[in-house]
Formats: sequence, C-alpha cells, structure tokens
Amino acid sequence: MCTAATYKTKDFYFGRTFDYEFSYGEEVVVTPRNYPFDFRRKGSVSSHFAMIGTAFVAQDYPLYYEAVNEKGLGMAGLNFEGNAHYFEEDQEKDNITPFEFIPWILGQCSSVKEARRLVEKINLVNISFSEKLPLSPLHWIIADSDEVITVESVREGLKVYDNPVGVLTNNPPFDKQLFSLNNYRHLRTDTPENSFGSGLELDAYSRGMGGMGLPGDLSSQSRFAKVAFTKMNSLSADDEMSSVSQFFHILESVAQQRGLCNLGDNKYEITIYTSCYNTRTGVQYYNCYDNHRISKVDMHREDLNGSSLARYPLITEEQIYEQN
Repeated sequence: MCTAATYKTKDFYFGRTFDYEFSYGEEVVVTPRNYPFDFRRKGSVSSHFAMIGTAFVAQDYPLYYEAVNEKGLGMAGLNFEGNAHYFEEDQEKDNITPFEFIPWILGQCSSVKEARRLVEKINLVNISFSEKLPLSPLHWIIADSDEVITVESVREGLKVYDNPVGVLTNNPPFDKQLFSLNNYRHLRTDTPENSFGSGLELDAYSRGMGGMGLPGDLSSQSRFAKVAFTKMNSLSADDEMSSVSQFFHILESVAQQRGLCNLGDNKYEITIYTSCYNTRTGVQYYNCYDNHRISKVDMHREDLNGSSLARYPLITEEQIYEQN
C-alpha cells in the first residue's frame, strides 16, 4: 500500500511513499529525451520529454512507480487491488499497457490539461511486461502546479476524477475516498470550544484536541484522511529546504513501521522509500526505511539529449552523522 501527495509553497512538490513487504531493487532513473520507448501497440517513440523517477529497470526498460518530467508534470501509480480492470484491445483507442502509462503521459504532456486529452483516448490493455512480471492493479494520480486528477481503469471503463486535495492512497475508488472526508469536517487545528452541553465544565486537558477523531491506523482509507488533513493544514517557509523538509513530514504522518502490518509468513509491510520531487527544478529527493538521510538526484546534471538511462540505486543503509 502507498500514499501520494502534493504540496505547494513557492514551488510545487510531488511524491509518495512506497509501502510493501520487500523491495524490487528500485532505482532513481533519469530517462533522457532520446531514449527509445517501445510501446507494445503504439510503436517506438525516440523523442519525448525527459523524466526522472523511481523505477525497477527490466531489460533496460524503466518500469516507473512514479516520475516527474522536465515540464513539471508528475504521475504516480498506486496499488488498486480488487478494483483495477484492464481491457482487451480497442481499435478506436490508443491501446496502452499499464506499465507504459507513465512514460506515455509524461513523454508527451506538459500539463494536466494536456494529459486529460490523452487519457480520453486511452484504453489500458491487459498486456503484461513479461511472464515473470505480470501487471500490477493500479490507479494513478497526475499533477502539476495548477491541478490534480486521479485516473482509474475499472470494469465500467476509464474514469477521471478531479482531485481537489492532491492526495491518493489505495482503496476504495477515489470518489469514495473523497466522500469519506465528510466524516472529518469537524476537525480543526486549534482548541475547540466546549459544545457538549450547557452547565457542564469540560477541560481542554491537552493541546491538539481539535484533531480528535482523525484516524491513525494504516488502512488506505484512514491514510487518505490523515495525510489530506496533514497536507492541507501544513505550514512551512517557501525556501527549498523548508519545503522539502515539510513534505517529508507530511508523508511521515502515514509511514508504516515494521511489525504493525502483519501479512503472515513473517512478512510485514513497511515504508520502503519516500520520494519528493521539486517539479520545477527536476530534482528528486528520497529516503528509505533504514536510511533517514535525504538523498538528492538532479535530472539536469545528466545529458538530457542522450539516449541511455541514468541509474542510481537507492541508498538504503542508515547514515548517521557523528557529531563528536
């Protein structure tokens, strides 16, 4: 399970947690403008926007979990088990496989507005990358500094939702996730007045009581409410370090610790990595479960006119600064 979020100060930030019981060997991958994407039903595209993101590279192909392109558009795929549905080919549509969806959009679109137009023509087809890598059931968040949408391929067809909170988790479908926030409309960041009943003196015995009722469990529905409330009430200075720091704090509010989500057979879901992108500068920041230090990769330090992937394995071992 995972959580994606957006955050805006002077710049626009986009990122996610990747929560799972094991790592696939993810890397930060920069795809330059002239890397040839061979789409299964749309042929080869050798000229496109450059992008940076976290991916598992198979046969020199970046299977992106999330990415941001050089124009400032971000996109992430999150698990959508039990609801995602992919279709047979439709000759009247652009038949795109789910593992190609991120490069198809980010390679061509500079904004959510442009992405909407492409999505209207897309049919997400049931074609796996390989026999060893079957399709993951996903839905997607697409974001720029002006707007955010959620895209879901379900049995009824491809659905596109405006996403006014700039947050996505897993299940249920997004419209139900968004509706669930009605249950928390009473939450506030200051101390609430006593409205229990007249004549009864009740003590505000703690700070933070305005947030009582905000869920804290690790279910996707609860994480959606928790990170939406946290993100929409977060404050930071506009500079880069303050903004990046606050973004990581926002997603830390729904981080998963080993031992709390027991999957059986001695397997536990944890937050394997957390990513944060400055969508304007093309910089990716990340940290990992056993490495709290934030690492940085700048796509513009690579040859973006090249044709080969630039790959940086995640630094997963803890790095502790010895101050004395």
